[in-house]
Amino acid sequence: MKRLTLAAVLTLAAGFVSAQSVDAEVRKVDAAQGKLTLKHGEIKNLDMPPMTMVFRVADKAMLDGLKAGDKIKVDVDKIDGQYTVTKLAR
Repeated sequence: MKRLTLAAVLTLAAGFVSAQSVDAEVRKVDAAQGKLTLKHGEIKNLDMPPMTMVFRVADKAMLDGLKAGDKIKVDVDKIDGQYTVTKLAR
């Protein structure tokens, strides 16, 4: 019974993988659309290898003062089917 309970808890916990900060370089900022092109490292919570791609941002204010070439750290989650930057640190 203890093994069954432990297995159930571990299975539930696996579904709640939270975002982890990942290093990224800004390639393009599209403030009007609330989008950001990033060259990023591995995003483990999304099982995504390093690559360059476009993300939407949770809040357009995150883009204020951001420019191509900036080195940042981001948290990314899949929200409503779209990869979204939920946290950004410069």
